[in-house]
Amino acid sequence: MRAKGSKLWASALSDASPTPYWTDRPSRPAPVPPLTSATTAQLAVIGGGYSGLWTALLAKERDPSTDVVVLESGVCGHAASGRNGGFCSASLTHGLANGVDRFPDEITELERLGRENLDQIEDTLGRYGIDCDFERTGELEVATSAYQLDWLRESAELTRSMGYRAEVFDRDQVRAEVDSPTYLGGWWDRDRVAMVDPAKLAWGLRQACLTLGVRIYEGTPVLGVSSGRGGLLLRTPHGEVRAARVALATSAFGPLVRKLKRYLIPVYDYALMTEPLTDEQLGALGWRHRQGLGDSANQFHYYRLTADNRILFGGYDAIYHFGNRIAPTLEQRQDTFTRLAEHFATTFPQLEGVRFSHSWGGVIDTCTRFCAFFGTAFGGRLAYAAGYTGLGVGATRFGAQVMLDHLEGASTERTRLDFVRSKPWPLPPEPLRSLGIQLTRWSLARADEHQGRRNLWLRTLDHAGLGFDS
Repeated sequence: MRAKGSKLWASALSDASPTPYWTDRPSRPAPVPPLTSATTAQLAVIGGGYSGLWTALLAKERDPSTDVVVLESGVCGHAASGRNGGFCSASLTHGLANGVDRFPDEITELERLGRENLDQIEDTLGRYGIDCDFERTGELEVATSAYQLDWLRESAELTRSMGYRAEVFDRDQVRAEVDSPTYLGGWWDRDRVAMVDPAKLAWGLRQACLTLGVRIYEGTPVLGVSSGRGGLLLRTPHGEVRAARVALATSAFGPLVRKLKRYLIPVYDYALMTEPLTDEQLGALGWRHRQGLGDSANQFHYYRLTADNRILFGGYDAIYHFGNRIAPTLEQRQDTFTRLAEHFATTFPQLEGVRFSHSWGGVIDTCTRFCAFFGTAFGGRLAYAAGYTGLGVGATRFGAQVMLDHLEGASTERTRLDFVRSKPWPLPPEPLRSLGIQLTRWSLARADEHQGRRNLWLRTLDHAGLGFDS
C-alpha cells in the first residue's frame, strides 16, 4: 500500500512529538514517592499497569481490610497501559475465531465471562467516577482486498452464532459508515468493543486504588523475588517488601519468574496521532458512530477517533528484536512512522494536509497462543498473568481475578477452565526464536500480497495449532 506524494506525508511527521499522545497531557497525575525502607504487606503487586491496578482494586473490593502494596518501576500506566489504541474488548481469547480454534469446548463459557467482564468494567467506571471517555461503539472490520470479503462474512456469521449483533456491509454501505476508497466491504461488531482513553483509564484505576487505601510506590523496580520468612521477599533499589502473597503483573518486561521467559515474546507496535480534525474534515469521513476500525490483512492497521476528534492510526509493523530485547530507544522507528503516514494517506486521501502531533511505540507481550496465560510459582504464593497480545485493556481485569483466585487457593469457574489451566507452547531459544518469528512475519506479508494464500511455513504452523492471521 503506497501513496502518491509519500514525501509530503513524511513531512507531516516533522513536528510529531516522540511520545505517546495519551500520557503527554497536563492532566496526568503527579508521581508518588518511591519505596525507601522495608515494609510488609498481605498482598504485593508488581507492576502498575492495568493488570496490577485491577488486581489491587479487586483485592480491596473482595476484602477491604487486605493490606495491598503496588510496586511500579516508572509511573502507573506509563508502558503498554498508557500507549495502546484504547480498544476495550469483551474477548478474553484475542478474538472469537482464535478462541474457537484453541478452546472449542469452552468458547461459550469464555464468551459469557468476557461479556460479564466488559459489563463489570463499565460498572466500575461509574462507581468510582472514572472519566476515561468510555464509548461502547463496537468495532468495524473492513476488507481492503477482495479475498478478505469471505473472511468478513465468516467472522460475522460466527459472531451471530454466539448471540451478538453483527451487521455485514457491502462497499457502498461500509463507505456510508466511514468513507475510504480502499474499503470493499465490512462488518460491524456492535456489542463486544468499547473505546476508552487508555491513560485516563489507568490514572482512574490508580486513584481508585489510592482511595481504597492501596499503598502505591512509583519509581520502584523490583530487582528480585525470593522465599522468605512468612512469605516472599521483594528487593527494590532502596527498600524491600515482605509479603504473604505476590501478584506478578509486569507484561513483557523482565520476567521475575524464570520459566516465563520460555513463553513470552516482546513485540514492538507503533502508532501515530493526528492533530484534531475540523468539522469539515470529520464530515468528509462520516464516522458518525465512532466505531473502532481495523482492516482484515495479516499485517493489519487499527484506528479510532479520540474525544477531541483526532485519529489514532497504528499497527502493520510488529517488530521483534533478537534476544527479547527491550529498550527505550526502540520506541521510535522512523521507517515505520513514514510507512504508517503513507498508509493513512491511502486510506483517507480526503484528509490531505492533516499533520501528525505524536508518534510512539511500545512493547506488546505475546505468546504462541496469542492470548493470556496464567500460573503460579513459589508454592502458590506468587501468581502471574501475561501474554495478552495487545488485547489486554479489558482482559486484564479477568486476569486479575484469576490471579487472586490462585493466591486464595480457590476453585472457581475461572480456575477450572482449560483456558486458565493450560499453557502456550514454549518458544525455542535463540537464534531459532528470532528465525522463526522473522520467517512468520515474512510469510504473513507474502500472504497479504498473494490473495491470502498461506505458504508451507504458515500451513505447518496452522497444523501445529500455532497459526495466527490477524
